[in-house]
Amino acid sequence: MCRNIRTLANFSPPATDDEVRASALQFVRKLSGSTHPSRANEEAFNRAVDEVTASARRLVDSLEARTPPRNREEEARKAKERSRRRFAS
Repeated sequence: MCRNIRTLANFSPPATDDEVRASALQFVRKLSGSTHPSRANEEAFNRAVDEVTASARRLVDSLEARTPPRNREEEARKAKERSRRRFAS
């Protein structure tokens, strides 16, 4: 479930609001143990996603990096290569 949570700090261009929200959603899903909350829990679930999104955005925006920003395409290429090696038959 948490495989979709990605590192969002120190990228060029910076993480989008959609990326931050997607990570927050995965985090709340993991904590709650539910991918789709019941109607009784929907309000609490959505409120948690909103709060985690806001906290994550503040965190990502406030971090200071001493290294140059990472390139998204290069990081994706590296991840694909790691996956290819890991699952090669």
